[in-house]
Amino acid sequence: MSAPARTVAFVDGVRTPFGKAGDKGIYANTRADDLVVKVIRELLRRHPELPAERIDDVAIAATTQTGDQGLTIGRTAALLAGLPKSVPGFAIDRMCAGAMTAVTSVAGGIAFGAYDVALAGGVEHMGRHPMGEGVDPNPRFLSDKLVDPSALVMGQTAENVHDRYPAITKERCDAFAVRSQERFADAVKADQIGPELVPVATRHPELGWDLATEDEPPRPGTTMESLAGLKTPFRPHGRVTAGNAAGLNDGATGALLAGEDTARELGLPVGMRLVGYSFAGVEPEVMGVGPVPATEKALARAGLSIADIDLFEINEAFAVQVLAFLDHFGIAEDDTRVNAWGGAIACGHPLASSGVRLMTQLSRRFAERPDVRYGMTTMCIGIGMGGTVIWENPHWEGNK
Repeated sequence: MSAPARTVAFVDGVRTPFGKAGDKGIYANTRADDLVVKVIRELLRRHPELPAERIDDVAIAATTQTGDQGLTIGRTAALLAGLPKSVPGFAIDRMCAGAMTAVTSVAGGIAFGAYDVALAGGVEHMGRHPMGEGVDPNPRFLSDKLVDPSALVMGQTAENVHDRYPAITKERCDAFAVRSQERFADAVKADQIGPELVPVATRHPELGWDLATEDEPPRPGTTMESLAGLKTPFRPHGRVTAGNAAGLNDGATGALLAGEDTARELGLPVGMRLVGYSFAGVEPEVMGVGPVPATEKALARAGLSIADIDLFEINEAFAVQVLAFLDHFGIAEDDTRVNAWGGAIACGHPLASSGVRLMTQLSRRFAERPDVRYGMTTMCIGIGMGGTVIWENPHWEGNK
Protein backbone atom coordinates (compact mmCIF):
# COMPACT_ATOMS: atom_id res chain seq x y z
CA MET A 1 0.00 0.00 0.00
CA SER A 2 1.50 3.34 -1.05
CA ALA A 3 1.87 6.17 1.43
CA PRO A 4 -0.12 9.36 0.82
CA ALA A 5 1.73 12.14 -0.97
CA ARG A 6 3.32 14.75 1.27
CA THR A 7 2.42 18.42 1.02
CA VAL A 8 5.13 20.33 -0.83
CA ALA A 9 6.02 23.78 0.47
CA PHE A 10 7.61 26.61 -1.48
CA VAL A 11 9.74 28.02 1.31
CA ASP A 12 11.42 30.99 -0.36
CA GLY A 13 12.74 32.25 -3.67
CA VAL A 14 15.41 34.74 -4.68
CA ARG A 15 16.91 36.01 -7.89
CA THR A 16 19.71 38.12 -9.19
CA PRO A 17 18.80 41.43 -10.75
CA PHE A 18 18.12 40.76 -14.43
CA GLY A 19 20.48 42.33 -16.95
CA LYS A 20 20.42 43.17 -20.63
CA ALA A 21 22.24 40.64 -22.77
CA GLY A 22 25.23 41.85 -24.74
CA ASP A 23 28.58 43.55 -24.34
CA LYS A 24 27.04 46.56 -22.55
CA GLY A 25 24.91 44.54 -20.14
CA ILE A 26 25.72 44.42 -16.44
CA TYR A 27 26.72 40.73 -16.62
CA ALA A 28 28.82 40.92 -19.79
CA ASN A 29 31.85 39.78 -17.79
CA THR A 30 30.10 37.59 -15.23
CA ARG A 31 29.87 33.81 -15.55
CA ALA A 32 26.48 32.11 -15.64
CA ASP A 33 27.45 29.55 -13.01
CA ASP A 34 28.56 32.33 -10.67
CA LEU A 35 25.06 33.83 -10.90
CA VAL A 36 23.66 30.48 -9.75
CA VAL A 37 26.18 30.39 -6.90
CA LYS A 38 24.89 33.77 -5.72
CA VAL A 39 21.27 32.59 -5.43
CA ILE A 40 22.22 29.33 -3.70
CA ARG A 41 24.34 31.12 -1.13
CA GLU A 42 21.66 33.75 -0.58
CA LEU A 43 18.99 31.14 0.13
CA LEU A 44 21.24 29.56 2.76
CA ARG A 45 22.15 32.95 4.20
CA ARG A 46 18.48 33.85 4.58
CA HIS A 47 17.70 30.52 6.23
CA PRO A 48 20.43 29.66 8.74
CA GLU A 49 17.96 27.27 10.35
CA LEU A 50 18.54 24.92 7.39
CA PRO A 51 21.62 22.70 7.77
CA ALA A 52 23.23 22.52 4.32
CA GLU A 53 23.63 18.77 4.60
CA ARG A 54 19.82 18.42 4.77
CA ILE A 55 19.55 19.49 1.11
CA ASP A 56 18.76 16.35 -0.86
CA ASP A 57 19.23 17.64 -4.42
CA VAL A 58 19.90 20.74 -6.51
CA ALA A 59 18.07 21.11 -9.85
CA ILE A 60 19.20 23.99 -12.06
CA ALA A 61 17.85 24.69 -15.54
CA ALA A 62 19.50 26.30 -18.55
CA THR A 63 18.22 26.37 -22.09
CA THR A 64 21.62 26.52 -23.74
CA GLN A 65 23.64 23.94 -21.84
CA THR A 66 27.14 24.75 -22.98
CA GLY A 67 30.17 26.59 -21.65
CA ASP A 68 29.53 28.11 -18.22
CA GLN A 69 25.92 26.86 -18.40
CA GLY A 70 26.96 23.28 -19.06
CA LEU A 71 28.68 20.49 -17.14
CA THR A 72 25.60 19.44 -15.13
CA ILE A 73 25.22 22.91 -13.67
CA GLY A 74 23.09 21.81 -10.71
CA ARG A 75 26.00 19.78 -9.39
CA THR A 76 28.83 22.15 -10.30
CA ALA A 77 27.04 25.22 -8.93
CA ALA A 78 26.31 23.35 -5.69
CA LEU A 79 30.01 22.59 -5.29
CA LEU A 80 31.00 26.15 -6.18
CA ALA A 81 28.48 27.47 -3.64
CA GLY A 82 30.15 25.45 -0.89
CA LEU A 83 27.43 22.89 -0.32
CA PRO A 84 28.67 19.60 1.15
CA LYS A 85 30.02 17.22 -1.48
CA SER A 86 27.34 14.77 -0.37
CA VAL A 87 24.66 17.02 -1.95
CA PRO A 88 23.95 15.92 -5.55
CA GLY A 89 22.65 18.03 -8.40
CA PHE A 90 21.46 17.88 -11.97
CA ALA A 91 20.56 20.02 -14.99
CA ILE A 92 17.22 20.51 -16.72
CA ASP A 93 16.13 21.90 -20.08
CA ARG A 94 12.55 22.74 -20.97
CA MET A 95 13.46 26.03 -22.62
CA CYS A 96 11.59 28.93 -20.98
CA ALA A 97 10.00 26.61 -18.41
CA GLY A 98 13.32 25.22 -17.21
CA ALA A 99 13.12 26.59 -13.66
CA MET A 100 9.41 25.74 -13.52
CA THR A 101 10.29 22.15 -14.43
CA ALA A 102 13.13 22.13 -11.90
CA VAL A 103 10.58 23.01 -9.22
CA THR A 104 7.99 20.45 -10.33
CA SER A 105 10.68 17.76 -10.63
CA VAL A 106 12.00 18.14 -7.11
CA ALA A 107 8.45 18.68 -5.82
CA GLY A 108 7.58 15.24 -7.14
CA GLY A 109 10.52 13.82 -5.24
CA ILE A 110 9.39 15.55 -2.06
CA ALA A 111 5.79 14.39 -2.45
CA PHE A 112 6.97 10.82 -3.07
CA GLY A 113 9.24 10.89 -0.03
CA ALA A 114 12.56 10.67 -1.87
CA TYR A 115 13.54 14.19 -0.74
CA ASP A 116 12.90 16.31 2.33
CA VAL A 117 14.53 19.53 1.09
CA ALA A 118 15.69 20.58 -2.36
CA LEU A 119 16.88 23.62 -4.27
CA ALA A 120 15.54 24.43 -7.74
CA GLY A 121 16.14 27.28 -10.13
CA GLY A 122 17.48 28.35 -13.46
CA VAL A 123 19.94 30.56 -15.25
CA GLU A 124 20.30 32.07 -18.67
CA HIS A 125 23.19 34.19 -19.87
CA MET A 126 21.83 35.14 -23.26
CA GLY A 127 24.75 37.49 -23.80
CA ARG A 128 27.22 34.61 -23.70
CA HIS A 129 24.86 31.97 -25.05
CA PRO A 130 22.14 33.20 -27.42
CA MET A 131 19.15 30.91 -27.71
CA GLY A 132 19.92 28.27 -30.32
CA GLU A 133 23.69 28.54 -30.01
CA GLY A 134 25.29 25.35 -31.30
CA VAL A 135 22.02 23.53 -31.96
CA ASP A 136 21.51 21.39 -35.05
CA PRO A 137 17.78 20.90 -35.70
CA ASN A 138 17.06 17.69 -37.53
CA PRO A 139 16.36 18.56 -41.21
CA ARG A 140 13.30 16.32 -41.10
CA PHE A 141 11.47 18.97 -39.11
CA LEU A 142 11.21 20.98 -42.31
CA SER A 143 11.68 18.39 -45.05
CA ASP A 144 8.91 16.20 -43.63
CA LYS A 145 6.86 19.29 -42.79
CA LEU A 146 6.61 18.29 -39.13
CA VAL A 147 6.55 21.97 -38.16
CA ASP A 148 6.14 25.26 -39.94
CA PRO A 149 9.54 26.98 -40.52
CA SER A 150 8.41 29.82 -38.27
CA ALA A 151 8.25 27.42 -35.30
CA LEU A 152 11.98 27.79 -34.70
CA VAL A 153 11.85 31.59 -34.30
CA MET A 154 9.93 32.62 -31.20
CA GLY A 155 9.10 36.11 -32.47
CA GLN A 156 7.58 34.65 -35.60
CA THR A 157 5.44 32.32 -33.50
CA ALA A 158 4.11 35.39 -31.71
CA GLU A 159 3.18 36.94 -35.05
CA ASN A 160 1.39 33.67 -35.85
CA VAL A 161 -0.69 34.03 -32.67
CA HIS A 162 -1.71 37.47 -33.89
CA ASP A 163 -2.81 35.88 -37.18
CA ARG A 164 -4.88 33.31 -35.34
CA TYR A 165 -6.53 35.88 -33.08
CA PRO A 166 -6.96 39.08 -35.12
CA ALA A 167 -8.89 40.70 -32.26
CA ILE A 168 -5.56 40.92 -30.44
CA THR A 169 -4.23 44.02 -32.13
CA LYS A 170 -0.85 45.67 -31.84
CA GLU A 171 -2.53 48.53 -29.99
CA ARG A 172 -3.85 46.14 -27.34
CA CYS A 173 -0.40 44.61 -26.98
CA ASP A 174 1.26 48.00 -26.67
CA ALA A 175 -1.28 49.03 -24.03
CA PHE A 176 -0.56 45.85 -22.10
CA ALA A 177 3.18 46.56 -22.33
CA VAL A 178 2.76 50.11 -21.02
CA ARG A 179 0.72 48.74 -18.11
CA SER A 180 3.43 46.15 -17.33
CA GLN A 181 6.07 48.89 -17.17
CA GLU A 182 3.85 51.09 -14.98
CA ARG A 183 2.93 48.29 -12.58
CA PHE A 184 6.53 47.17 -12.25
CA ALA A 185 7.75 50.71 -11.56
CA ASP A 186 5.04 51.18 -8.93
CA ALA A 187 5.96 47.84 -7.29
CA VAL A 188 9.62 48.85 -7.11
CA LYS A 189 8.68 52.15 -5.47
CA ALA A 190 6.49 50.28 -2.95
CA ASP A 191 9.34 47.85 -2.15
CA GLN A 192 7.22 44.96 -3.42
CA ILE A 193 9.93 44.24 -5.97
CA GLY A 194 13.43 44.37 -4.52
CA PRO A 195 13.63 42.36 -1.29
CA GLU A 196 14.01 39.13 -3.31
CA LEU A 197 16.99 40.47 -5.26
CA VAL A 198 20.53 39.27 -4.55
CA PRO A 199 23.20 41.95 -5.15
CA VAL A 200 25.87 40.78 -7.59
CA ALA A 201 29.37 42.22 -7.85
CA THR A 202 30.20 42.89 -11.49
CA ARG A 203 33.36 43.92 -13.26
CA HIS A 204 33.91 45.98 -16.40
CA PRO A 205 37.38 45.83 -17.96
CA GLU A 206 37.56 49.62 -18.23
CA LEU A 207 35.22 50.91 -15.52
CA GLY A 208 36.22 48.46 -12.78
CA TRP A 209 33.96 46.90 -10.15
CA ASP A 210 30.32 47.70 -9.55
CA LEU A 211 27.35 46.20 -7.71
CA ALA A 212 24.17 45.18 -9.53
CA THR A 213 21.25 45.83 -7.18
CA GLU A 214 18.31 46.42 -9.53
CA ASP A 215 16.96 45.15 -12.82
CA GLU A 216 18.48 46.69 -15.92
CA PRO A 217 15.70 46.16 -18.53
CA PRO A 218 12.76 48.24 -17.15
CA ARG A 219 11.78 51.33 -19.14
CA PRO A 220 9.69 53.46 -16.76
CA GLY A 221 7.80 56.18 -18.51
CA THR A 222 7.04 54.04 -21.56
CA THR A 223 4.06 55.43 -23.47
CA MET A 224 1.83 54.27 -26.31
CA GLU A 225 3.44 56.95 -28.46
CA SER A 226 6.96 55.71 -27.79
CA LEU A 227 5.95 52.14 -28.69
CA ALA A 228 3.98 53.03 -31.81
CA GLY A 229 6.99 53.65 -34.03
CA LEU A 230 9.13 50.65 -33.05
CA LYS A 231 10.29 48.27 -35.75
CA THR A 232 8.61 44.90 -36.23
CA PRO A 233 11.70 42.70 -36.73
CA PHE A 234 9.92 39.40 -37.30
CA ARG A 235 7.64 40.50 -40.13
CA PRO A 236 7.26 43.61 -42.29
CA HIS A 237 4.34 45.64 -40.96
CA GLY A 238 4.00 43.11 -38.14
CA ARG A 239 2.76 43.57 -34.61
CA VAL A 240 5.52 42.19 -32.36
CA THR A 241 8.15 44.75 -31.30
CA ALA A 242 10.87 45.11 -28.70
CA GLY A 243 8.37 47.16 -26.71
CA ASN A 244 5.60 44.57 -26.37
CA ALA A 245 7.84 41.56 -25.83
CA ALA A 246 10.45 40.56 -23.27
CA GLY A 247 14.04 41.33 -24.22
CA LEU A 248 17.21 39.27 -24.34
CA ASN A 249 18.39 39.00 -20.77
CA ASP A 250 20.84 37.50 -18.29
CA GLY A 251 19.98 36.34 -14.79
CA ALA A 252 19.46 33.49 -12.32
CA THR A 253 16.79 32.39 -9.88
CA GLY A 254 16.65 29.93 -7.02
CA ALA A 255 13.97 28.47 -4.76
CA LEU A 256 13.97 26.41 -1.61
CA LEU A 257 11.34 23.66 -1.42
CA ALA A 258 10.59 21.17 1.33
CA GLY A 259 7.98 18.80 2.62
CA GLU A 260 5.72 20.92 4.79
CA ASP A 261 6.40 18.56 7.67
CA THR A 262 10.15 19.06 7.25
CA ALA A 263 9.70 22.82 6.99
CA ARG A 264 7.84 22.82 10.31
CA GLU A 265 10.51 20.58 11.85
CA LEU A 266 13.34 22.92 10.81
CA GLY A 267 11.47 26.15 11.45
CA LEU A 268 11.40 27.13 7.77
CA PRO A 269 8.62 29.46 6.61
CA VAL A 270 5.98 28.21 4.19
CA GLY A 271 5.38 30.72 1.42
CA MET A 272 3.07 28.56 -0.70
CA ARG A 273 1.71 25.03 -0.91
CA LEU A 274 1.82 23.16 -4.20
CA VAL A 275 -1.66 22.13 -5.38
CA GLY A 276 -0.87 20.69 -8.80
CA TYR A 277 0.78 21.28 -12.15
CA SER A 278 0.55 20.29 -15.80
CA PHE A 279 2.48 20.68 -19.02
CA ALA A 280 0.82 20.47 -22.42
CA GLY A 281 1.89 20.51 -26.04
CA VAL A 282 0.49 22.69 -28.83
CA GLU A 283 1.41 23.37 -32.45
CA PRO A 284 5.01 24.64 -32.31
CA GLU A 285 4.26 27.53 -34.68
CA VAL A 286 1.80 29.02 -32.13
CA MET A 287 3.68 28.10 -28.97
CA GLY A 288 2.27 31.21 -27.25
CA VAL A 289 -1.10 29.54 -26.74
CA GLY A 290 0.50 26.76 -24.67
CA PRO A 291 -0.61 28.12 -21.27
CA VAL A 292 -4.28 27.61 -22.20
CA PRO A 293 -4.34 23.78 -22.43
CA ALA A 294 -1.76 23.48 -19.64
CA THR A 295 -4.03 25.51 -17.36
CA GLU A 296 -7.16 23.60 -18.34
CA LYS A 297 -5.34 20.35 -17.61
CA ALA A 298 -3.97 21.54 -14.26
CA LEU A 299 -7.34 22.89 -13.13
CA ALA A 300 -9.14 19.67 -14.08
CA ARG A 301 -6.64 17.53 -12.20
CA ALA A 302 -6.87 19.77 -9.12
CA GLY A 303 -10.67 19.81 -9.20
CA LEU A 304 -10.72 23.60 -9.58
CA SER A 305 -12.03 26.11 -12.09
CA ILE A 306 -10.52 29.32 -13.38
CA ALA A 307 -12.92 31.19 -11.06
CA ASP A 308 -11.08 29.70 -8.07
CA ILE A 309 -7.83 31.44 -9.06
CA ASP A 310 -7.49 34.90 -7.57
CA LEU A 311 -3.87 35.72 -8.41
CA PHE A 312 -2.09 35.07 -11.70
CA GLU A 313 1.58 35.35 -12.56
CA ILE A 314 1.77 34.91 -16.34
CA ASN A 315 5.15 35.11 -18.02
CA GLU A 316 5.18 37.96 -20.50
CA ALA A 317 7.34 36.52 -23.25
CA PHE A 318 5.07 38.40 -25.64
CA ALA A 319 2.04 40.54 -24.85
CA VAL A 320 0.00 38.69 -27.49
CA GLN A 321 0.54 35.40 -25.66
CA VAL A 322 -0.78 36.82 -22.37
CA LEU A 323 -3.77 38.39 -24.08
CA ALA A 324 -4.61 35.11 -25.84
CA PHE A 325 -4.75 33.45 -22.41
CA LEU A 326 -6.88 36.19 -20.88
CA ASP A 327 -9.29 36.28 -23.80
CA HIS A 328 -9.72 32.51 -23.69
CA PHE A 329 -10.67 32.54 -20.01
CA GLY A 330 -12.73 35.75 -20.19
CA ILE A 331 -10.39 37.78 -17.99
CA ALA A 332 -10.02 41.53 -18.57
CA GLU A 333 -6.58 42.55 -19.75
CA ASP A 334 -6.29 45.17 -16.99
CA ASP A 335 -7.53 42.82 -14.24
CA THR A 336 -5.48 43.54 -11.13
CA ARG A 337 -5.36 39.82 -10.30
CA VAL A 338 -3.02 39.40 -13.28
CA ASN A 339 0.63 40.44 -12.97
CA ALA A 340 -0.23 43.17 -10.49
CA TRP A 341 3.47 43.98 -10.04
CA GLY A 342 4.31 43.92 -13.72
CA GLY A 343 6.11 41.19 -15.57
CA ALA A 344 8.79 40.14 -18.00
CA ILE A 345 8.08 42.88 -20.54
CA ALA A 346 9.37 45.23 -17.85
CA CYS A 347 11.91 43.24 -15.83
CA GLY A 348 13.18 40.78 -18.44
CA HIS A 349 12.99 37.09 -19.28
CA PRO A 350 16.27 35.16 -18.93
CA LEU A 351 14.60 32.07 -20.42
CA ALA A 352 15.17 29.07 -18.11
CA SER A 353 15.25 31.20 -14.96
CA SER A 354 11.85 32.88 -15.27
CA GLY A 355 9.60 30.18 -13.79
CA VAL A 356 11.00 30.74 -10.30
CA ARG A 357 10.69 34.52 -10.70
CA LEU A 358 6.96 34.00 -11.24
CA MET A 359 6.73 31.76 -8.17
CA THR A 360 8.73 34.10 -5.96
CA GLN A 361 6.53 37.01 -6.99
CA LEU A 362 3.34 35.02 -6.35
CA SER A 363 4.58 33.95 -2.92
CA ARG A 364 5.23 37.57 -1.99
CA ARG A 365 1.80 38.58 -3.29
CA PHE A 366 0.19 35.79 -1.22
CA ALA A 367 1.76 37.25 1.92
CA GLU A 368 -0.02 40.54 1.22
CA ARG A 369 -3.35 38.91 0.37
CA PRO A 370 -4.72 36.63 3.10
CA ASP A 371 -8.12 36.96 1.43
CA VAL A 372 -6.84 34.88 -1.50
CA ARG A 373 -6.65 31.09 -1.42
CA TYR A 374 -5.35 30.00 -4.85
CA GLY A 375 -2.87 31.45 -7.31
CA MET A 376 -1.27 30.32 -10.52
CA THR A 377 2.05 30.60 -12.35
CA THR A 378 1.93 29.87 -16.08
CA MET A 379 4.09 30.34 -19.15
CA CYS A 380 4.45 29.46 -22.81
CA ILE A 381 7.39 27.29 -23.86
CA GLY A 382 9.33 27.10 -27.11
CA ILE A 383 8.74 24.27 -29.58
CA GLY A 384 5.05 24.32 -28.72
CA MET A 385 4.33 23.79 -25.02
CA GLY A 386 2.80 25.44 -21.99
CA GLY A 387 3.27 24.92 -18.25
CA THR A 388 1.01 25.80 -15.31
CA VAL A 389 1.50 25.38 -11.57
CA ILE A 390 -1.33 25.98 -9.07
CA TRP A 391 -0.48 27.11 -5.55
CA GLU A 392 -2.38 27.57 -2.28
CA ASN A 393 -1.83 30.51 0.04
CA PRO A 394 -0.88 29.30 3.55
CA HIS A 395 -1.89 32.73 4.90
CA TRP A 396 -5.46 32.32 3.62
CA GLU A 397 -7.94 33.55 6.22
CA GLY A 398 -10.09 30.46 5.68
CA ASN A 399 -7.36 28.36 7.29
CA LYS A 400 -7.95 30.09 10.62
